[in-house]
Amino acid sequence: MFIVRSWLLKLFWLAALAPALALAQPAMPPIKVAMIEGLSGPFANTGEAVYRNLVWAMERVNQRGGVRLPAAVGGARQLVLQRYDSKGQNEEVLSALRAAIDNGVQIVVQGNSSANAAVLIDAINKHNAREPSQRVLFLNYSAVDPALTNEKCSFWHFRFDAHADMRVAALMSVIQEDRALQKVYLIGQDYSFGQAVLREVRRQLALQRADVQIVGDELHPVGRVKDFLPYAAKIKSSGAQAIITGNWGNDLTLLVKAAREAGFAGSFYTFYGNALGAPAAMGEAGIGKVIAVADWLPNVQTPESEAFYRTFRKRFPEPADDYVHMRMQLMVEALAQAVEQSGATAKDGALDVAAVARALEHVTVRLQGQGGQMRASDHQFQQPLVVGVMDRVGTPGVQFDVEGSGYGFRVVKTLKAAAAEMPTNCQMQRP
Repeated sequence: MFIVRSWLLKLFWLAALAPALALAQPAMPPIKVAMIEGLSGPFANTGEAVYRNLVWAMERVNQRGGVRLPAAVGGARQLVLQRYDSKGQNEEVLSALRAAIDNGVQIVVQGNSSANAAVLIDAINKHNAREPSQRVLFLNYSAVDPALTNEKCSFWHFRFDAHADMRVAALMSVIQEDRALQKVYLIGQDYSFGQAVLREVRRQLALQRADVQIVGDELHPVGRVKDFLPYAAKIKSSGAQAIITGNWGNDLTLLVKAAREAGFAGSFYTFYGNALGAPAAMGEAGIGKVIAVADWLPNVQTPESEAFYRTFRKRFPEPADDYVHMRMQLMVEALAQAVEQSGATAKDGALDVAAVARALEHVTVRLQGQGGQMRASDHQFQQPLVVGVMDRVGTPGVQFDVEGSGYGFRVVKTLKAAAAEMPTNCQMQRP
């Protein structure tokens, strides 16, 4: 009888101490996410814009308690973003990746260069084959060379932006309706992405607007041209009615500015003409003439979209800090969801990266009325696309301007995810 009472007494004390013991357990380490991006040099402003977006997205996850995992594997964990400056150079990308892995990072994000993304995919493939216990996952928010989810597709790489061919198709849906357009000038950055854009523009023009004449077709060095006036002079003298370009960052802003100064009066069909100084550089001359394709624009006419954008501007009130990307918010939400669904974490906090990747293959995510789903066959996120045209803030459909410029983008075309989808030739190799 004494033994039974003693055993019951021990159980009583253990039960009483359980909450305190649970509280005494060390908190699981945060999930480190490495942003490997050009944060200095000619495209530093684009890297900083990405950083703001990712910080905001992770703050939202952390404010609701973090990534929710079972208590058996440590419970909820916070997301922590770490910055690695690649300077936009492939050698620096590899150096940053090594430093991130040495620091225990398992999630890498990058996007502002398809050339850098290709280097990351190759390096991560080799690392994961060599070190299966320290695997790394690569989430891509902007590197849109179609090859990255076609012939170069990888189980460890997921793209959350529409690739270049998808974006060209969206722009072409507007060009098809511009029957007055007869002459276009193609110009782009001389690397894999810029080459892919012009190649696809030529192909789709031949199929859908064979009546349109290409009066110029050239590539220029990436991030090295300080004066685009010679290019603008050629464009004007060609008689082109429109420029079609995938240029981004300062390469776009300087091109737009030079074209205005040269007196070019035509239109711009762009991938990224909706921010980072381009609207301000064009000014009044851009009204009705600068067209941009995106996964989302601030003037999408829904209450959820308006609330989303107002919240971002409250978080980053300085006009120079504008340029919110819905896809980056969806990417972070998808990551949190996939980690939660995988539910697999080692005692030291390491993620089961393969399990997270398998969950990501089938993720569907929505935020403030926007959303999409990952296509497992090639890891290309499928989402709606919108095309907008530049106009003065306050005109119908333009509630919000860009970077305090007084100009915003009115949505003129919306493509559902199914309409934006394109086939893939990816031959996915899974572990």
